[in-house]
Order: sequence, then C-alpha cells, then structure tokens
Amino acid sequence: MTRILVLNGPNLQRLGTREPEVYGTLSLEDLRVRLDAEAEGVTWELRQTDDEAELVGWLHEAVDTGSHVIMNPAAFTHYSYALRDAAALVTEAGLILVEVHISNPFAREEFRHTSVISGVATGVIAGFGFDSYLLALRLVRDRSS
Repeated sequence: MTRILVLNGPNLQRLGTREPEVYGTLSLEDLRVRLDAEAEGVTWELRQTDDEAELVGWLHEAVDTGSHVIMNPAAFTHYSYALRDAAALVTEAGLILVEVHISNPFAREEFRHTSVISGVATGVIAGFGFDSYLLALRLVRDRSS
C-alpha cells in the first residue's frame, strides 16, 4: 500500500488563527479530516514541526521507509538548504515529493517568490488553500498505484 508523509513546517500549527485573510480559518485538524476523507487506498500521516532538524529527519525517514512526501515547508521554503538537500534524497530514491502551499507565494511579498525546495521536488501545487494538499494526495495516489 502507498504510504505518504504529509509534512508541515513552522507556524502551521497556528492555521485557523494566523493571518486568516491569507491562510483561511481552517485548522490543521480540519486539514487532517479533509485528508482522511480523500485517503482511500493510501496510508498517510500528518505531521507539523517548527524544528528544521526534525523536518530533515522526517525526510530521511521517508527515504528509509519508502514513503512519498507532501510537504509544506512554510518559511523554510525560502532559505533552508539543509531541507532542500534532504528533499533531494526523497526524489533521488524514486519517491514522489510534492511541495504544497496554501497561499500563492508569487502573489505575496517578493522574498516568498524563491523556493529552494521546488528545484528538487517532483512538483509544486500552490494557492488553492487546503485543496493544494488534496490535489497532491490524489496525484501521489494515482501515480504510485
């Protein structure tokens, strides 16, 4: 069975209350419910951390367990070369890694226009709110079966 790690970076535990005009009013728990409703045929796990090292460790775990990854690196998107190198290990192992964003980074501040992750990701889905995750889940499920 296809296994997917849905990984989230810093401040995403504040979804629902953090900048609702940008990120909406739904929480990480709401995302969990929506993913569960779409997850037929896959085993998945939702995780969130503010710790860059923990996120890197989870990407290593994905390689070791043969798990595909849906990842919202959040602020780490723009500068974390450690995360970029760990993400590259996932795709180099032949696994799918989809970078997702709730908002469209290109419609926001200029510093958000750069992603060090995109260049090693299998693909990027951004700007569709929680649907970015659901689209990524469907893509991984369809491509890995």
